[in-house]
Amino acid sequence: MKIIDLSVAIENDVPADPPGLGPKITYCNHAEGSAEVLQFFPGLDIADIPGGEGWAVEQLQLTAHNGTHLDAPWHFASTMNKGERAMTIDEIPLDWCLRPGVKLDLTALPDGYVATAADMEAAVKASGHDLQPFDIVLINTAAGAAYGRPDYLGRGCGMGREATLWLMDKGIRIAGTDAWSWDAPFPVTIKRFAETKDASLIWEGHKAGREGIFLHMEKLARLDELPSSGFTVSCLPVKIKGGSAGWCRAAAIFDL
Repeated sequence: MKIIDLSVAIENDVPADPPGLGPKITYCNHAEGSAEVLQFFPGLDIADIPGGEGWAVEQLQLTAHNGTHLDAPWHFASTMNKGERAMTIDEIPLDWCLRPGVKLDLTALPDGYVATAADMEAAVKASGHDLQPFDIVLINTAAGAAYGRPDYLGRGCGMGREATLWLMDKGIRIAGTDAWSWDAPFPVTIKRFAETKDASLIWEGHKAGREGIFLHMEKLARLDELPSSGFTVSCLPVKIKGGSAGWCRAAAIFDL
């Protein structure tokens, strides 16, 4: 098989999150780890350990929404499917996370544009894929090419309420985007809200998930390398008890 890694790394000092919300990783190398080894084994001479090295360890301070991750319904609201308690990430059926994939190319839509149901329908038609329930839909926007740059947070189109409900109506449980958010970039939404005072514009794509059962990935990578279909998506999330999201090593798998 051939596997394309669709995930970004969790790393320090990459402008992939708003200021103050990025991950912080503290690295302990083998020399530093040797002191910890000696604490576990009193009387040990570290020179007797192969290479005279201890273990390397990393300590991470981050949110479940750093790096490539899968948002659970609990992230959007306390309820889903018109009143049921929203599922947390540890409650997601894993078979939803290993399904045929389809890539929709929305790179031509401008940054900050809010995709509609008509946009989704046109993109599916252009893909030539016969969309089926439980397919995993990957949204390729202009944001992917900007990952790691200061302008990343403002790049890409967002999925609006109409687009999200359209996917849900087609039986889609999981979708994903290469942008920072499923919705339009926050700087654009902030400006629109300031002009209109219309609160329905805020997180409209996320909030649409309350009306059914829907999850989405954010910060996907390398979507431009994928064909429209003919691959399987794997996006098994880390199991965080009661979590609003889980990091996932999203990948596209091709049979050769």
